[in-house]
Amino acid sequence: MKKFLLRLLGLALLLFVAVLAYALWPTKTAPLAPIASVDQALIDKGRYLADAGDCTACHTSKDGKPFAGGLAIASPIGTLYSTNITPDKDTGIGNYSLDAFDRALRHGIAANGDSLYPAMPYPAYARISDDDVRALYAYFMQGVAPVKADNRGNDVAWPLSMRWPLAIWRKLFAPAPEAVAFDAGRYPNAQVARGAYLVQGLGHCGSCHTPRAATLQEKALDESGEAFLAGGPVIDGWLAVNLRGNPADGLGAWSAEDIVATLRSARSPTHAVLGGAMGDVVVHSTQHLADDDLQAIAAYLKTLPASANPVSSFKADPATAKALQSGQESGRGAQLYVDNCAACHRTDGLGYARVFPKIAGNSSVLSADPVSMIRLVLHGSKLPATASAPSQLGMPGFAWRMSDEEVAQLLTFVRSSWGNQAPQVTATDVAGVRATLASE
Repeated sequence: MKKFLLRLLGLALLLFVAVLAYALWPTKTAPLAPIASVDQALIDKGRYLADAGDCTACHTSKDGKPFAGGLAIASPIGTLYSTNITPDKDTGIGNYSLDAFDRALRHGIAANGDSLYPAMPYPAYARISDDDVRALYAYFMQGVAPVKADNRGNDVAWPLSMRWPLAIWRKLFAPAPEAVAFDAGRYPNAQVARGAYLVQGLGHCGSCHTPRAATLQEKALDESGEAFLAGGPVIDGWLAVNLRGNPADGLGAWSAEDIVATLRSARSPTHAVLGGAMGDVVVHSTQHLADDDLQAIAAYLKTLPASANPVSSFKADPATAKALQSGQESGRGAQLYVDNCAACHRTDGLGYARVFPKIAGNSSVLSADPVSMIRLVLHGSKLPATASAPSQLGMPGFAWRMSDEEVAQLLTFVRSSWGNQAPQVTATDVAGVRATLASE
């Protein structure tokens, strides 16, 4: 027995050494051809690409200097703090060569050789072209003001704070740029190809909108996997919704024009208004994109088929509207709707275009997970101001006046009326979200 235990211990030690060697073995990356010359056009291109990549969302803290870092990012393993990516030579990336910049951006390797946490979406950025990397480098080195701001250490408990196991994750799950070099020929036309490039790469839409495995990697990085953009985790209390062609809880009922309008102004004439994290994406990123690129994104998203096994559906039914308009309020949920919601969203559930979204057939209302709707009713939300729609309209929260059971009854009514068919909401569901809001 003792000999067996010694052998087992020896095998475990050997395995540990092998794993450690795999983690610490340096990753070689191909050097980029240098930039021939930096002119204003290249810097401007880099600025546009930085907007497309929404770099400011993570690397600029509230009321902080642009790209000086320090933003707290909640993750499953603890709180991470974004780094200073201004060209300051002491605290930023001012000493980064083009290749060091590329290794961080597309490979997830910091200048000191540490692996980056995938809060930095390098699995998606691996698809960025060499030319676009050079433009981004030119912008961050010559188009961004240097800011002296020390980087803050992450609040991640040991042993997850160790970086060498992260190298194993990176090597197993983050694709090498040469392995996923973008191939426009895979797509039916140039417009769809451009949209695919933006969605999969710079836009890193899958980082939020694709479900993740138990080991936290995205289940698919492009449309070759049916999980791609099928709806991701809850981020900052909001569900990252399904962007595939599902007619109820996805974009199946959306036109390309609806998608473009939403990305441009955070509101669509017929479908939705955006708040929360996605509202910030519109403010800092998509509203700044050219119309051709927004049209390309919409064209690509409209090529994605519906996810299998939908849990919700919609078929317009006037019965609810007729009942409410005639004064019939069958059940507590209907009464709560008339008292609290109908003034803005109307008894027919159709709302008012670009101001108060319709509820009938609304893809967020019909999501399998009702967390966003619960949060909205409890806490409210506010439309972001954008260049094309500057009004900051909002919805109040009702946590102060509705119990968990009442919120559940209201949302169950909303999710089963006007032709909506989605799973009911329970008081337990509401209590969980209420507790989360109380801790924020």
